[in-house]
Amino acid sequence: MISDVVVVDYGSGNLRSIFNAFKRIGVDVVLSSDESVLADADALVIPGVGSFGAAMNNLSPFVDVIRSHVDVGKPLLGICLGLQLLFESSEESVGVDGLGFFEGSCRRFVLDDSFKVPHMGWNQIRVNDTLLNDVSILDGADGRYMYFVHSYYVDPVCRDYVTAFCDYGGDVPVAVGRDNLFALQFHPEKSGRVGLGILRNFVDLI
Repeated sequence: MISDVVVVDYGSGNLRSIFNAFKRIGVDVVLSSDESVLADADALVIPGVGSFGAAMNNLSPFVDVIRSHVDVGKPLLGICLGLQLLFESSEESVGVDGLGFFEGSCRRFVLDDSFKVPHMGWNQIRVNDTLLNDVSILDGADGRYMYFVHSYYVDPVCRDYVTAFCDYGGDVPVAVGRDNLFALQFHPEKSGRVGLGILRNFVDLI
């Protein structure tokens, strides 16, 4: 089994489902809140459900070790709220700083009555390959349907870092990737075989 993938245990509600998804693809994954374990990880995963502000508060003891992990070039994957936490801020929690690995903010959907908020259920993604981003973990996912549950979306300053969009009242960025940073708005652990394939692609980067 492949080891050294650590899911950051900061009290998020979907930690166990992400943990189990990595187990299903044969990864010897660890769920930990021990800073020494996080520091030794070959890859970190930040899942998340709930509010931006509460998540950043719970994540605050681990910010330094996460930054050090990224600074030395080791892979990091954010999932759902974990994607949003990689940005600078969110309209959901004004005045709360995110991790700031990507410039930009998270904005609440403002849509007409034909679109429900939260955006919940299956939606098709379109992979967006540019000169500045890295779409490698989305190999095999272009045009496939992924499972979403979110009321806020990321609005990057540099849209060339967006690796996938979906259509929900317009083009919505649903994944980003550059260098050793990768993140998904949808839930790969709930997106069937293709979702598990994305997790496998991430592990293959280690």
